[in-house]
Amino acid sequence: MTETKDETHVYAVVCPCCGATLWIDGETRAVMRSEKGKRKKGSLDDLVVKEHKRQSEFDRKFEATFELQREKHSKADELFQKALEKAEKGEAEEES
Repeated sequence: MTETKDETHVYAVVCPCCGATLWIDGETRAVMRSEKGKRKKGSLDDLVVKEHKRQSEFDRKFEATFELQREKHSKADELFQKALEKAEKGEAEEES
């Protein structure tokens, strides 16, 4: 924390995460002023790499969801076939 020169009870505090600066009154502990942190501008290459990573993650999630749906449909078809066979056996026994 650093003290400003004109007011001895006001402190400037910089957030280590986002770089924002807060000026806090030491006596009342109230935020007097705030300033957003400066954002680093990334290069185009960084942006392209980030977008490719995001796209590949999306593709992976889509494939996983698709496979899960396929398994659900396969289980449903299997249960339907079993129920159909059971119903056919039940009809055959009733006719006898």
